[in-house]
Amino acid sequence: MVKVKSSNSDNKAKKLRPALTPEAREDQLIFLATELAEQQLRDGTASSQVITHYLKLGSSKEKIEKEILKEQKELISAKTEALKSAKRVEELYAKAISAMREYGGMGSSDSEVITDEDL
Repeated sequence: MVKVKSSNSDNKAKKLRPALTPEAREDQLIFLATELAEQQLRDGTASSQVITHYLKLGSSKEKIEKEILKEQKELISAKTEALKSAKRVEELYAKAISAMREYGGMGSSDSEVITDEDL
């Protein structure tokens, strides 16, 4: 007896590799939910909530909100880099002042203060 290949629905129910992290597991579940929603939309069996969700994703308001979030993310990254840069500059100034003191014979200690009596 010849075996007949199973239907496409069996092929789509592929085994996913177990996720190694909670984030990867979340991504897998999101993928599966999206695939199911797509199939329901194709079959005409999607609920009104699913249809509304995907309609909202395609709206111009949603696209603008995504763009705003992207710009905010870039702004936060730029601010973080600016803070790191400012800290590096501050460290360089401190090193330069220390080097100038040593060069001028003042020593490297900040607590050393030369008074008139020392001269």
